[in-house]
Amino acid sequence: MTSLESVKNHSSPRRVPPSAKEPLRVGEAEYWKTYYEHPDCSYEWNNGLLEEKPMPDFLSISLYEWFFHLLKEYLTVFPIGRMMVLEMGFRLELGDNEVSIRKPDLAVILHSNPVEAKPLDRSFRGVCDLCIEFLSDSTPAEVERDTVQKKTEYAKTGVAEYYILDRLRNHTAFYFLNQQGVYERMKHQEPGVIHSRVLDRFAFRLEDLEKQVAFETLIEDPLYQPFLLKSFQQERQQKEKERQQKEKERQQKEKERQLKENALAREKIALAREEKERQEKEDALAEVKRLRALLQEKDSDSR
Repeated sequence: MTSLESVKNHSSPRRVPPSAKEPLRVGEAEYWKTYYEHPDCSYEWNNGLLEEKPMPDFLSISLYEWFFHLLKEYLTVFPIGRMMVLEMGFRLELGDNEVSIRKPDLAVILHSNPVEAKPLDRSFRGVCDLCIEFLSDSTPAEVERDTVQKKTEYAKTGVAEYYILDRLRNHTAFYFLNQQGVYERMKHQEPGVIHSRVLDRFAFRLEDLEKQVAFETLIEDPLYQPFLLKSFQQERQQKEKERQQKEKERQQKEKERQLKENALAREKIALAREEKERQEKEDALAEVKRLRALLQEKDSDSR
């Protein structure tokens, strides 16, 4: 196997970048030296031919950002690998001395991958575990590159999962590598939901992806709760806990106030009862005095 360092260190004169219509044939060493980190265009290398990566449109960028942040949220909560984005590439040995160098729009390299993704590497020396391409459809050749050519290359080199995301939904597809080393379309465990086999508990609804639904509206969905906006969920849960505590304290104060009011009411009833009894006693004493006065008056008259 040719090492990346050896081909990068091979000196070769710079050439003028090729046009999109006439791919330039260059050696692998020259590709690494001149075109891998080209300042003007992003190039892949297909067995000797430079292939320029096309410019995305705004809808593709929006789709990319949504999926990128979803994946980032997942890897933050479940740090089982690292993402490889945009300009980073990896070398695919396809057999029969054929080699390509691809720069997936997004990729994931698991920490369990036999080749370590080192922090200072500018390319990956192994095979990515998951590759994601956001479909380029400016020309039929670009569509075929993502849907046929890269699909074949990724399967041959052992990329466990391959996603094609098309903002027009004409070619969106999700593949996993079966035991025979052939890509199969993922079957939906539930309608419209994709569950990754590479990333445990990573899942998403196609409708949410297509509409780029705001994450804040998805956190109540059991599908996303394991990983989406966990800090926001925790903050929300903390606020809810504080709200419940305040409500509990309010209810306790209300209960205490009610108890005091009930005690005051009972005290008023007792005072009223005592006042009534006192008044009844006074009335009784007054009646006794009146009767005694009448008796004394009668006794005086009889004498």
